[in-house]
Amino acid sequence: MLLLDTHALLWWLAGDPKLSTHARVAIERASRVHVSAVSTWEIAIKTQLGKLPDGALLLAELPMVLERQGFVTLPIGAPDAHMAGMLPLHHRDPFDRMLAAQSLRLGLPLVSNDPAFVPYGVTLVW
Repeated sequence: MLLLDTHALLWWLAGDPKLSTHARVAIERASRVHVSAVSTWEIAIKTQLGKLPDGALLLAELPMVLERQGFVTLPIGAPDAHMAGMLPLHHRDPFDRMLAAQSLRLGLPLVSNDPAFVPYGVTLVW
């Protein structure tokens, strides 16, 4: 089982070579791949800021795209919010803090190339 960081999700969907071979194989072989609701939120925010030009189209189709991929949407619950809020301030990005909290709380390795997760003890797959 795995949890995808937002960039890993976007690179997977786009077939982008920035996604490492190891990460790609791990996703292909995983018994279950989770995508946090925080990634949808992050995609929406970055789309509004103009950082994801095709984000609006992706957002409109994202539930269907995730289902076709066989990915499981991971909701954000109160335990996740509590844990994210209580994490040390190694990293201030609220999206990444939520992913760290969910990864740690649920014991899900996180597919990410972001070293900001290391101080939290998150198991990274890259």
